[in-house]
Amino acid sequence: MAGKFEVYQDKAGGFRFRLKAGNGEVIASSESYKSKASALK
Repeated sequence: MAGKFEVYQDKAGGFRFRLKAGNGEVIASSESYKSKASALK
């Protein structure tokens, strides 16, 4: 299974994305963005 990106809302209300490996392990995570559209870019 290939890795995938997930966009989620953090506890502070910002949006972040993370890259997960095929086994579910988080490989990388982003800084917090104010809007979901910014996180997707």
